[in-house]
Parts: sequence; structure tokens; C-alpha cells
Amino acid sequence: MELMEYLEKKAAWVKQETLKIHRIAPGIRLASSLSCIELLTALYYGKILKYDPADIYCEERDRLIISKAHGSVSFYPILADLGYFALEELGRVGKAGSILGDIPDCSIPGYETVNGSLGHGLGVACGVALALKRKKRAEKVFVLSGDGELYEGSVWEAIMFAAHHNLNNLVLVIDNNKICMLDYCTRILNLEPLDEKFRAFGWQPSEVDGHNMKEVYSALQSLKQDGSAGPKVLIANTVKGKGVPRLEADSLCHIRALKTEEIDQLLMETK
Repeated sequence: MELMEYLEKKAAWVKQETLKIHRIAPGIRLASSLSCIELLTALYYGKILKYDPADIYCEERDRLIISKAHGSVSFYPILADLGYFALEELGRVGKAGSILGDIPDCSIPGYETVNGSLGHGLGVACGVALALKRKKRAEKVFVLSGDGELYEGSVWEAIMFAAHHNLNNLVLVIDNNKICMLDYCTRILNLEPLDEKFRAFGWQPSEVDGHNMKEVYSALQSLKQDGSAGPKVLIANTVKGKGVPRLEADSLCHIRALKTEEIDQLLMETK
């Protein structure tokens, strides 16, 4: 099986598992979790990141800081599939005694940090990247952020910090799904054009269709290998609630939950 076919199949499986999780844990942020599936799939199944489920804190690992933790429940199936914890845990999300909550936290093997409050992930990643750089380590630090999160002033402080310290081992991946909690981002606070803003702050921006696996994999692979000066940002243009028409068309999809029969229908359609 070719790599792209393999990644596409894994992404489809992750989507199905995420929908199954939503069926038993309706409190998860489904729409936000669906928009970043291809990004997480490429990073892990594409072996862009170096990781070891048997030694989750090994020094040689690349770091992934998930700043939009609330919108990353689609990461659960990936971690289980790779052996960070038992697959059976996917059927217990949000239940008493489960290690997997509706909102992820760093007690879950594979999550590096606690980022329940938005705007902190990139700052934490800057500290990690600076420490690795001063230790002359080769590992890279990736950050997954939402576009609505960019409204936080702390994010732009971190953006300035990263450029000032020439953190060329840092890659910010923006899940640019264009909807924040309350509405379309263009109606709340329009940050476009993002690439020009990052360039003005001393970053190297690039842009992809965040649901085109070939584009996503190629861009992330290039960024992993890029040792040129300065931090990098990948603006991944995505659709919030990808694959669920009712969510895709709803500016309030961030807080919407699907009915059980809707989930069952989607699972049948995507088999």
C-alpha cells in the first residue's frame, strides 16, 4: 500500500472512531476535533514526528504541544492505535475511572502539556524549543493551534519571542478552520492575511489545504527537515466539522452535539 493511501485510510478510521467517541461522550468538541484529523494523521502515521510509545518521555522524541486541547479528541484514537494506552479506553471516554476525559489533559500518555486555557501552548513550546536549542539538541517542537486562539495576546508575545530567539526548531501548525466559539472569525476579529502578519513578525509562513493529505504530509515533512533561520508556521486551511454537513454549515458548530441517530447514519455512510 502506498503511503498516501495508507494515510487516507488511517484518517478515515480516526474520523469514525472520533464519531464513536462522540456517541458516548457528547460533551466533546466534535467539530474542532474533526478539522485537524489529517494534520495529526500525517504527523504520527506519516512518521514525521519521532516518538516512542514505550518510552513516552524519551529525550530523542520530537515534541507536539497541542494548544487547542479541547479540539483534539481525534488524537485519542491515534494514541490508542500506536500503543500509548489500550484501545479499550476509547469506549470509556468521559466515564468514571477512564483516563480519557471530554477535554484532554496531560495525564493522558502522549499529551505533553496542559492547555485547557487557550493561548498558552505556543509560549510553552517556545520555552521547550529554546531549552533544546541551548542544549544543542536536534529534536523539533511542533504546536497545534486553532485560528480563534490567535485572538489571545499571549500568543503574539510568544510569536515575537520565537523570532527574537531564532527558534528554527519550532513549527506552529494552525488549524485554520475559520470558526471560533461564537461565530465566523471574520465577523469576530478578522486576522487575515495571516501569512503576511507572521512574515512581518519574522516567521516563515506556508499554506496548505488542511484536508489534502498529500499537501499536508509534504509540507510537514519539509518543515521537519528545514533547518533555516527563524520559526516556521503552517497555515492549514480546514473546515470545522469536516465531513458532517450540519456542522460544516453552522457558525455555532463549536458547541453543537449530534444526536445518536445522526452519528449512526454518518458511521454507515463512511464505512
